[in-house]
Amino acid sequence: MNESRNVFGIHGISGMLIATVLLLAILAFLVTMAVGTQQANAENYYKLKDPMNIEKISRDNDKHVVDAN
Repeated sequence: MNESRNVFGIHGISGMLIATVLLLAILAFLVTMAVGTQQANAENYYKLKDPMNIEKISRDNDKHVVDAN
C-alpha cells in the first residue's frame, strides 16, 4: 500500500497553490512592464518626409520616417 500520500505535499493542494501564485506573479510582472512600455512610448510621434512617394513594397520605406522631436 502507498502510505506516503499527503494532500498538503508539493504534489497536492500546496503545490497547486504555489504554481498558481507563481503564474499570477509572472502575469503581474509582464503586465506592469507592458504598461510601462506603453506609457514611455505613447508620445513618441514620428513624421514622414514625403508621404506621397512611399511605395507599397520597397526596402527604402524606413528612410521616409523622421523623428518629430
